[in-house]
Amino acid sequence: MDQEKIGKFIAEERKKKRITQAQLAQELGVTDRSVSNWENGKNMPDLSLFKPLCKILDITINELLSGEKLSKDEYPLRFEENIIRTIDYSTKRLTKYSQVIAVILIVFGLFIALSAIMIFPSASSWGSIYSIFGILVFMVGITMMLKESKWPKRLSLSLGIFALAMGILLFTDYLNVRMHDEAPMFRIRTTTAGNVIYYDTLFYDVYRCNFDEEDEYWVITYNSKRPTISELLNFCKS
Repeated sequence: MDQEKIGKFIAEERKKKRITQAQLAQELGVTDRSVSNWENGKNMPDLSLFKPLCKILDITINELLSGEKLSKDEYPLRFEENIIRTIDYSTKRLTKYSQVIAVILIVFGLFIALSAIMIFPSASSWGSIYSIFGILVFMVGITMMLKESKWPKRLSLSLGIFALAMGILLFTDYLNVRMHDEAPMFRIRTTTAGNVIYYDTLFYDVYRCNFDEEDEYWVITYNSKRPTISELLNFCKS
């Protein structure tokens, strides 16, 4: 689709009708800049504007897409060609918009995930909920970016990126626990027994001994066995 040729044609037909860009913009419900961009070949009118634009300029949609007046003999020959061009143009525009939306989702998802870690205290479960939600939004954006690929490749890449993103979050959470004596954000359960709080995670366990006391201290173990209440009560005494 020759946008420059179409733009010049719109400008010529508008001038024949003695209509200014501002008047044409007002009748179509768009800005003066939009009409100027059409006539300069920078972009095309939306498909929804084709019919009212052609009615104002007293031309056919086939002539608009051809960028010139057509004779009766030329009309059927150009019709099929212009349909194909219009479909191709619409597909490219949809692809462009979907890519923009994908980028927005990726950035927004990362923002939510990182903000959740920084804003919510580690003891709150909301931090893990919002961060996982952010990763899911991020993954939707990634999937949209990869829509040109075949579905097995898209699936494997999406799962790989999701696993990597979750791995980074879990490792960051582990470092925070180890370096700052904080409760793990991504925990399966929390158990309190006496003066001990036990945090169970997928890969390690955290014991908060003598919590809220002056001699409080934290212990990280890598024993996958869940302790009983009596074991918890005796853990910090050993």
